[in-house]
Amino acid sequence: MSAELIINSNAFETRVALIENGQVAELYIERSSDKGISGNIYKGRVVRVLPGMQAAFVDIGLDKAAFLYVTDVCRPMGEIEQLLIASPVDEGENGAGEPLGGDRDECNDIDLHRDSGLVPIEDRLQEGQEILVQVAKEPIGTKGARITTHITLPGRNLVFMPTMDRVGVSRRIENEEERKRLRDIVCEIKPPDCGFIVRTVAEGAESEKLCSESDFVARLWQSILRRSENAPAPCLIYRELDITLRAVRDLFTKEVDKLVVDSKVEYKKILNFTETFLPALCSEVELYGGEEPIFDAYGIEMEIQRALSKKIWLKSGGYIVIESTEALTAIDVNTGRYVGKRSLEETILKTNLEAVKEIAYQLRLRNIGGIIIIDFIDMEKEANRERVWNGLRAATYKDKSKSNILRLSELGLIEMTRKRTKESIGHILCEPCFYCDGEGHLKSKQTVCYEILRELERQREDSYGRNMIVMTHPEVAAMFYDEERAALERVEERMHATISVKADPNLHLENYDIATLEAE
Repeated sequence: MSAELIINSNAFETRVALIENGQVAELYIERSSDKGISGNIYKGRVVRVLPGMQAAFVDIGLDKAAFLYVTDVCRPMGEIEQLLIASPVDEGENGAGEPLGGDRDECNDIDLHRDSGLVPIEDRLQEGQEILVQVAKEPIGTKGARITTHITLPGRNLVFMPTMDRVGVSRRIENEEERKRLRDIVCEIKPPDCGFIVRTVAEGAESEKLCSESDFVARLWQSILRRSENAPAPCLIYRELDITLRAVRDLFTKEVDKLVVDSKVEYKKILNFTETFLPALCSEVELYGGEEPIFDAYGIEMEIQRALSKKIWLKSGGYIVIESTEALTAIDVNTGRYVGKRSLEETILKTNLEAVKEIAYQLRLRNIGGIIIIDFIDMEKEANRERVWNGLRAATYKDKSKSNILRLSELGLIEMTRKRTKESIGHILCEPCFYCDGEGHLKSKQTVCYEILRELERQREDSYGRNMIVMTHPEVAAMFYDEERAALERVEERMHATISVKADPNLHLENYDIATLEAE
């Protein structure tokens, strides 16, 4: 598989695109006016403890208080050991699972704190208490940031977990001998009462490199602790790397053929970073020198526009429609122009299987998370339904965001969840329509005409026999002059009034104003 990492950077915005086999697989955007906070470490103050929700709100200096759930509060080590004995868990990966800010939440793969029944939130936290926390999820929509006291510091090969005495190895490293080698090395070099997760890129790494990175992140943690001792709450203690260096750290692997950046400043910064941490990849870093904008040259701008469209056409002639709400995304699959060759069942199966790949691609590209409902075209054969379900699971395998996919229901629906740690591309690049206020639909011109006529009828007693003026949008006015002229004349007859319709281009299509002229 060929892969390239393309970075477009300027004074107001930095965009990172991962291209796999000529197709944009992942897209990340960070604007100078709205930099992400995921991964940042704050000294916060507990402002409210909610026993009924087993959660707390913590002031970390943002507009909205951050949300801290009971399982994200550190426990005494003895209690953790009891949980380990009671319910052992699998190793996972923190960091490589979700690049560019999603690292911390992947700790759930080896979560030692799932059970919330031993110590309730009110016995762990008190209002006014100062605590050190890390942002696990960016504020999304109306929700504040989600935070955790389980700090994680991701490096290139390792993720340091100062609150967990545990060593895990990424599930993506499948060779058992290599897994054992890496675990033995890390167990030997790790500080006491601390933990590490070995990331996927560490496969084949030498022990000296792992030891050096372990010392670096351990020293970083000690400096964070020293900085937090006398710092007032709330305040920022540690800021995560910017999007460019996070991309280099998390995405620039040996599978990536080259990294191309169009900014000299970012190019020098990337070279300094790679010379220190990734010397073997320095030769793969290029400064773009073409006259055409870099995202145009690589066809990325076109894919961004496609990612903002509701309807996505498939090569066969079918299409999918993607509709997102605040907490749920619905995806509808249709045969469209595709008529097939042999039978209806074969036509439907081929469309569904093609849609599966496009859906997985769009979820990853758009960074759609939360609950997702996919309405596939109904299939009669159980074997075909199984093929579609397996196809979707296979198509999402490379997705670094964890997903849970249920089997097709009797209605032909697949319910799935995809981990969401930040806003989708649509939310970053778009805003609700100021005209329809995000509704997505406007009343038809005919509907507005009839609303006006009904309002005139309501005013009949007060305006009987008097002249009236209706100010409305030009398109509604044009309909009154044409298709609805007869309806307006009938109202005039019943009111014994003269009704004039005038166009006002400044009015919203659904708004109008009715005035009654004073009798002379």
